[in-house]
Amino acid sequence: MKKTILSLVIATISMISFAQKKTSTSATIGFDASTAIDDLPKAENKTAIAAIDPAKNTVQFEAAIKNFAFSNPRIQEHFNAKNWLNSDEFPKATFSGIITNPSAVDFKKDGTYSVNVEGDLTIKGKTQRVQTPATIVVAGKTVKANAAFNIKLADFGVEGQPITAGKVSGEPKITVSAELN
Repeated sequence: MKKTILSLVIATISMISFAQKKTSTSATIGFDASTAIDDLPKAENKTAIAAIDPAKNTVQFEAAIKNFAFSNPRIQEHFNAKNWLNSDEFPKATFSGIITNPSAVDFKKDGTYSVNVEGDLTIKGKTQRVQTPATIVVAGKTVKANAAFNIKLADFGVEGQPITAGKVSGEPKITVSAELN
């Protein structure tokens, strides 16, 4: 826990030191692996770190796995267990990417912009390329970013009986929402 807090503080300080970067330490990442059989495998993490650098068109997120909160504590235990996300060995998920169509957004002008983001998502020590449309809203000095995409759990080494039994989706929906200043 102390290591997580320390790394959050260090990451925040390093992000703040670059004035042009827009940052947040309270971005929300949703995980929805619900199925027709079970609608409980849903979680949110409201403590993700996010950064957008308009000068470099980069996008970054980092989320502590243990900070995903489920309504059912038993599902949360399974989620963090060694045979699932193994949060003790792999404590965070990260995304590092770019806005592939940077001319679609003007960070100096208020408005709502549709962009495409592409980058590397790392979960449980495995990295996969992700592409997704995203929405960026510029309002004064604040930037809001939203995106939604699906991942394949098997690509990150997450498999098991709950998936094969249809209780947990093998392709959960990931939602990302951040207000950056």
